[in-house]
Amino acid sequence: IGPMARTVEDLALTLPIIAGPDWRDPYAAPVPLGSPSAVDISALRIATFTDNGAAQADADTVAAVAAAAKVLTDVGAVVEADAPSAIGRGPDLMIAILRADAGAGVRGLLKESGTTELHPLMRSVLDLQGDSPLSAADFGSLLAELDQWRGEMLSFMEGYDAILCPNTISAAVPHGGFSGSAWSTSTTSQFNLTGWPGAVVRAGQSGGLPIGVQVVARPWQEDVALALAKHIETALGGWRPPTL
Repeated sequence: IGPMARTVEDLALTLPIIAGPDWRDPYAAPVPLGSPSAVDISALRIATFTDNGAAQADADTVAAVAAAAKVLTDVGAVVEADAPSAIGRGPDLMIAILRADAGAGVRGLLKESGTTELHPLMRSVLDLQGDSPLSAADFGSLLAELDQWRGEMLSFMEGYDAILCPNTISAAVPHGGFSGSAWSTSTTSQFNLTGWPGAVVRAGQSGGLPIGVQVVARPWQEDVALALAKHIETALGGWRPPTL
């Protein structure tokens, strides 16, 4: 869970308001937030990739990631082409978890919210979940596999402070549109599985539509993710109003 805004500065202002224990959310950990302005980007080592094992980003998105990598190396950060060896298993694991309850959880949320008309993307999610929920034993095995995968991913981060990669495999779709690909957002979803902090910022465009890049930091290092996103935003222009 995190804020959305047009600028990284607004993200940095909003995050401290919603972060930390509130005696309501059992998952809110008492971990202090660091300040993005105190992060020394020149001291960071960053891995970068454009293929997450499920889908290769298109040419314009690859170029946007390369542009973001260049502005980071220009200020002294070490940026290396590398990816966790476990990353390729992430998409299938994500789908397995999504399908585990055959959509019962999603349908429950839709019913609770009174939603009766579904976006094509939500319809595709429900179709993907099928109608055969896992047994308790099989679900337990799946959670054990998830923990092992998270451990392998975390071991990769011992050598890096952050990862720079696409957040989707192509530019944004028009409002109300749908990419039609189950893997178009798989890179973002993979890091939902890790639980690590990430920030997405505009780094280019294609056909008049923005291309975002994703910066993912080590656990509890939101300050690093925001500092890198802020530098990319400043160097590459960040949010721009659409042409009407």
